Amino acid sequence: MSTLRNKVQLIGNLGNDPEIVNLDGGKKLAKFNIATNETYRNQKGEKITDTQWHHVVAWGKTAEIIENYVTKGKEVAIEGKLTSRSYDDKEGIKRYVTEVVCNELVMLGSK
Repeated sequence: MSTLRNKVQLIGNLGNDPEIVNLDGGKKLAKFNIATNETYRNQKGEKITDTQWHHVVAWGKTAEIIENYVTKGKEVAIEGKLTSRSYDDKEGIKRYVTEVVCNELVMLGSK
């Protein structure tokens, strides 16, 4: 059960083309957002779609695959872990970010 402690699995669509950052030493970082949708019916019987956006980062070989094959609108399945961090913005206000660090990616669909 120890492998289940911080595990995230999501299936969603990219909301934008991935941002690729080339770091010193040839290492790559890919940043992108995916949208997941949940559909349900409200009390009036109307179909409601709830969309949640998730910040995702990937490193190394996974980032290279994303750079070469993944674009806006693509449906992907990702697996990784949740991380949280904070930083001070330009105005000195502390901001908090929660993101998924992707260690596995599967491209789905034909988009």
